[in-house]
Parts: sequence; C-alpha cells; structure tokens
Amino acid sequence: MPVREALRVADDRDLDLVEVSPTVVPPVCKILDFGKYRYQINKKQAQKKTIEVKEVKVRPQITDYDLGLKVKNIRRFLDEGNKAKITMFFRGRERIRPERGMKVFDKMTQLLTGKFNIEQSPKLEGNHITMVVAPK
Repeated sequence: MPVREALRVADDRDLDLVEVSPTVVPPVCKILDFGKYRYQINKKQAQKKTIEVKEVKVRPQITDYDLGLKVKNIRRFLDEGNKAKITMFFRGRERIRPERGMKVFDKMTQLLTGKFNIEQSPKLEGNHITMVVAPK
C-alpha cells in the first residue's frame, strides 16, 4: 500500500503509522496506537525484576528477641520480592549438637507464617545449616 494511503487510513482510524522494519525492501509498517504500544513495552520491562538472595546469619544460641529481629528482616526481604537464605554456622563444640540448630530453624518456620514458600528445607552441610525461603 502506498505511504500516503496508509497515512490516510491511519488518520481515519485515529491511529499512528509505525515503521516496524525499516531495513527491508519495501519497508514494513503497522497501523496502531503508538502510546499504547510504548506503554505495553514499558510494562513488559517492569515485570522482569531481578530477584536477589538476601542472606541472614544466625547462631545456635540465639535469644528469642534476636530471633524475632531476624524473622522481621526476613519478612521485609520477602515483602520486597527477594529470597532469603538463612545460614547457621557451628563453631567448636556446637558441631556435636546440630539438633539444637534444627530447633532454631523450627522456631523460625513457626514465626514465619503467611505468604512464603520454603524453597530449600534446613539442611546440614559440614559445619553449617542452610535454608532458603522465597515469596509466594
């Protein structure tokens, strides 16, 4: 279709004539609402938000108050759309009783109620236990 006719058709429909591929012979154009098109492209780019993994370190002898603060930080990370990796390191004689660490992780899962998924359950790896929590 000739350019003048395409411009007339676009003007009749209250739309814009947009050149899709200018390098091709003959150039390819589309009749569409350019403002709406730009909005949709920006919306697609906004949906591609990167998810970060935030790390929270705890100890086996953590007090209830400190545990509450850690859980509050984890909730904040999850509300922001990030994942939270909870790590507990054992030193010296703490390695003998990893079940104490597991009790702390059980307390944390009880305190973390609501909109989250346990992506990786608490797992003992050498001298540390790790758990990954992600938002739903």
